[in-house]
Amino acid sequence: MSDSLTILEAGRRRRPSGGETLRALESLRAAPPAAPADVARLHEALLFHAAYPETAAVQRLSLRLLKSLARDVARRAASGEDLSALDPPEIAGIAGTTVATTFTYDFLRGLAARHPGAVRVDWDAFEGQDRMGATLPRFLPLLDEEALADANVSYRAWIGAARGREGELEWILKRFAGLPLPPQERAELFDGLGLPVVWELSGEESRTLARLSDARPWIHAEPLLARHDVNVSEEMASPPLPVRRVSRREGLRRLDFARDANGTRYRELYGFTYGDPDTARVADAGRGCEITLFGLPPGRRLPLRAGYAALVTRNGIPVAYVEGLGLFERLEVGFNVYYTFREGESAWIYARVLKLFRQVLGATSFSIDPYQIGSENEEAVASGAFWFYRKLGFRSASAKLRTATGREEEKLARDPKRRTPARILRNLAGRNVLFDAGPEKPDWDRFHVRGLGLAVNRRMRRESGGDAAALRKAALARVSRTLGVDISKWPEPRRRGSMGLIFVLDAISGLARWTAAEKEAAAAILRAKSGREEDRYLRLLQRHGRLREAVIQMGSRELRSKS
Repeated sequence: MSDSLTILEAGRRRRPSGGETLRALESLRAAPPAAPADVARLHEALLFHAAYPETAAVQRLSLRLLKSLARDVARRAASGEDLSALDPPEIAGIAGTTVATTFTYDFLRGLAARHPGAVRVDWDAFEGQDRMGATLPRFLPLLDEEALADANVSYRAWIGAARGREGELEWILKRFAGLPLPPQERAELFDGLGLPVVWELSGEESRTLARLSDARPWIHAEPLLARHDVNVSEEMASPPLPVRRVSRREGLRRLDFARDANGTRYRELYGFTYGDPDTARVADAGRGCEITLFGLPPGRRLPLRAGYAALVTRNGIPVAYVEGLGLFERLEVGFNVYYTFREGESAWIYARVLKLFRQVLGATSFSIDPYQIGSENEEAVASGAFWFYRKLGFRSASAKLRTATGREEEKLARDPKRRTPARILRNLAGRNVLFDAGPEKPDWDRFHVRGLGLAVNRRMRRESGGDAAALRKAALARVSRTLGVDISKWPEPRRRGSMGLIFVLDAISGLARWTAAEKEAAAAILRAKSGREEDRYLRLLQRHGRLREAVIQMGSRELRSKS
């Protein structure tokens, strides 16, 4: 069995395998592993071969064995066997096991609704009794009599008396949903409890059985594409990807699938939790790869940047997720490949994701946050994430770090066996890295959206002594007057959704001297920020050269001394 499992794992890289992968699968079907650690190894190898099958027979047998494995793990769990070997975050989410963590209120509400009875409060892990005493009296008459005066209050007994046959978690969530508070405040109050939950995975929500579609598989008979096989510039110049809009029903199905795919891996992504199913579109990236892209609805958008999230599947199996935050033609990209699939054409997938962002959003300048390449992220340091992006053509935003990169590249060229020390990788991760589709755009090098916020807050300190409400009122009046548009008469959602950009416009020196056409275009951008979706907002920003120049200048001041 051990030899068969080793051969199966090696088959991820060995293509074609001369039938060895299929023979290993048949051997493992006849004699599956007994040790939980080997079960975990088998699970990850089966998932990989299901997503990147060498032959159709390999995929069919991999999927069949995954179903058998799910039944086996459930049986072991029911018998009380120690399955702690299946708990590490990098392999969590196997059918028959549980996910035990703390989710945010909005994510948890959706999770409990999608999987009724499968999610419960983990009272053994709960340590927020003091916070319960400050919160639950809103729902439980006379609880404050005990909570304010006594120690060791049995909050679970109080909940039990009030809920009857209704589940504990369902009762708690329903009480919070009924609070007469704005949604954000309601979520903040719940999240302050730090209420842990246990999610029992038994079916298609698990990593083991999750499938977005059962279409005819793409077969990967040849060696998988490596990083050196990928040229991002060539991918950008390739023909457009086929992209289709889907119905709201299908968009919601895909969005819920993405939420579960991340949740089973102990992850949440803002763009999935609050994604808008009405904006869903699906791109066929080729080679069995689909990218489902979502925008954010009005009321959940960022103040300035347009927010997007994407789930990547190979042969219907989730392999990666992406976040894109756009401003003008610049897009900050967070790219995360799930552990199981990091040997599976990650560079090619990434290039196709950038291609999609350029195609549908007009993005031409891509930025990677320092965290992604190793700043305060030891996992990224250990994996050499900086070199993943550098070898795809990214450059550091810092002139000093570009020089340091060149020195290290020379050392690597002289000594092919050299491995960049962790201390150097941490240093190289000190600034974001950039890729420009076309001519380099160094005007974005020193930009950070934080610079816009700091400029606005300095203005607030000078003008209103730190009074945000006073600044908001003054900015609305000044921008309305300057642009010749009475923003105060706009519908409240549109006014609120445009407020971030209003603050920035108000801080631009010389706004009053803009031409009438430039002011009219700025007003159209304000309206678009809270429109049906943010694509139009980005496109209008990309046409406004004067606003772009002012925003880059304002957002670059904080980093000038660090470059």
